[in-house]
Amino acid sequence: MTAHLLGDTAALTGRSLRHVLRSPDTIITTAVMPIAFLLLFVFVLGGAIRTGSDSYVDYLLPGILLITVASGISYTAYRLFLDVRSGIFERFRSMPIARSAVLWAHVLTSLVANATSLVVVVLVALLVGFRSSAGPLAWLAVAGVLLLFTLALTWLAVIPGLTARSVDGASAFSYPLILLPFVSSAFVPTGSMPRPVRAFAEHQPVTSIVDAIRRLLAEQPVGAELWVALAWCVGILMVAWGAATALLRRRIA
Repeated sequence: MTAHLLGDTAALTGRSLRHVLRSPDTIITTAVMPIAFLLLFVFVLGGAIRTGSDSYVDYLLPGILLITVASGISYTAYRLFLDVRSGIFERFRSMPIARSAVLWAHVLTSLVANATSLVVVVLVALLVGFRSSAGPLAWLAVAGVLLLFTLALTWLAVIPGLTARSVDGASAFSYPLILLPFVSSAFVPTGSMPRPVRAFAEHQPVTSIVDAIRRLLAEQPVGAELWVALAWCVGILMVAWGAATALLRRRIA
């Protein structure tokens, strides 16, 4: 059964990746908005923001990376919605393939596409002055956190992909996720916020994830912040995966 699932997932992932390669503008579009935010904050607003860091781009980049992921997963919901509307699920029901392979193919495609966008954003950040003294292990830890965050949000994107009634509805769910970093420590320290906003900012997942990545890149002690960030990612992943697989079973029943 496991070999059957892996083989079917590999075949369907190849199909999904070919669609992305035929339309590389999706990856470009995904990276454009985070890069625009990066340039706006570094060159226009950064001089007026006090973070206690010598380089604002170093402080800013972790939040921009999370916005990149939040922007990219909207295409996962969009591609899955198109598959649902085209009747591909009904066709797959008549074929001897593992049912969950359809979803896993979209999830793996999302991981590849978002990883590519993240690399592009980091390269642009290097061009505008980002520097990190982090070693290979710290960079691997950052990549692991971002991969887990992407996986969690991708399974979250599967839900509107299966349930939306329109293309706009399938992708619009990502807008709150893109805005969430603005009410966190991604752009400014939470200490400068009004008390109610600060309370929300300090107890939402983006702040923990951003702070953990920032400390890893600066080679600072991470402490419990990393475990809190991982707990948020795993929690979101488990809830989203459970809801998405339940919706799939209901659709193909």
